[in-house]
Amino acid sequence: MLHHLEPPPRPLLGWRRVVADFGPTYAANGFIGFVFAATAPVAIVLSVGTGGGLSEAELASWLFGVFFVNGLISVGMCWLYRQPLAFFWTIPGTVLVGPALMHLSFAEVIGAYYATGALILVLGCTGWVRRAMAAIPMPIVMGMVAAVFLRFGLDLVRSLHDDVAIAGPMVIAWLALTAVPALGRRLPPLIGALLVGAAMTAFLTRMDVAALGSIELVRPVVRMPVWSWSAMVELVVPLTITVLVVQNGQGIAVSKAAGHEPPVNAVTLACGIGAMMSAAVGAVSTCLTGPTNAIISGSGERSRQYSAGIFTGILAMVFGLMSPAFTRLMLHLPKAFVMVLAGLAMLRVLQSAFMTAFKERFTLGALVAFLVTAADLAIFNIGAAFWGLAMGFGVSWCLERRDFSPQSASFAPAERLRAMAASLHRLVVASGALIDDATPPVKHRSEQARDGE
Repeated sequence: MLHHLEPPPRPLLGWRRVVADFGPTYAANGFIGFVFAATAPVAIVLSVGTGGGLSEAELASWLFGVFFVNGLISVGMCWLYRQPLAFFWTIPGTVLVGPALMHLSFAEVIGAYYATGALILVLGCTGWVRRAMAAIPMPIVMGMVAAVFLRFGLDLVRSLHDDVAIAGPMVIAWLALTAVPALGRRLPPLIGALLVGAAMTAFLTRMDVAALGSIELVRPVVRMPVWSWSAMVELVVPLTITVLVVQNGQGIAVSKAAGHEPPVNAVTLACGIGAMMSAAVGAVSTCLTGPTNAIISGSGERSRQYSAGIFTGILAMVFGLMSPAFTRLMLHLPKAFVMVLAGLAMLRVLQSAFMTAFKERFTLGALVAFLVTAADLAIFNIGAAFWGLAMGFGVSWCLERRDFSPQSASFAPAERLRAMAASLHRLVVASGALIDDATPPVKHRSEQARDGE
């Protein structure tokens, strides 16, 4: 069964070679990639978790899982395959969990995490992952994704209305840094919004520093899963789709655009293993991240970019070990601070989801998927995300049969990869990542020599 996995290049690298390949450029890229994951995406996790009634200890354990476990996998995969392969967690999947926690217990959700990991593991081992990624048209998937992201945009607007003293300066800073690319390259807009929000919080004395306590290492909360059919039906298929199609698809497209050949089956297997390990501490499923991989592969010699991924993974592991302190800090910040940070992070992603959903084909199915998911009504105790996908696919199958033609652009792999890479380029640039996309990755001397032959 494992013969479908792509073998890593031989011989395996020694630590001296890894240290020699590392340098200031890769340290900077690795650090920026880590900061991207440790700011607004963390705010999304805390927003979803607090809304679902999770305790501070459970939230810290969740962050430990998505950072330490995925950091460990990132280090291993970057070292094995000598290319930037950073793993974190599925943000659309995290958002999907929010409504589920309204009517399911956390133990039932964790059971769905385990089942999702097992399904992804099987797809990776059998090599069926490529067929699975093409099973549901991307516009319908993105219609569902746009609906689950919608509340973050609405929360951003509500924060401006309810707490303009915090939200207003953060939005102004983000707009200014986004509107002036020269400034945005020096200070990423999301980081600028975070710093301005922190400054306003301190200026208005809106946080009790004494309540933060001392820095301590994490004590993971291990929960026994509860196996619930309603949780399985509601979450397993949508979570798997967000990992394989939405997140891994983008990560693979970004890697290919940077000149790498990512091992698709091995990446899927790693996601399955990571999802199973993360589920043990209450964390959502692992995925190959798109934006972070775009950052760490954005500059430097292509053959040395893996070292930036290793550095990102090491930083993530340290962050995961200290997750209680970061969780306590974020929970003591004003509610508007977290909501605005999460909303700004999702703004361009939401725009990209709408563009993909309603651009060309399957537009009616995408609209139905969006409306059903946005209605957020459970049927047979199964959440709206599943029904959005099912009904969107059903409507397209009945009324948009011509769009299922093999000649359809939505089913052309090359076109889909280019579209994903373009979407990720817009996302990373909009987020202010320090990438010079006008300059192609510099080739290693050995590659230049081969090209000259």
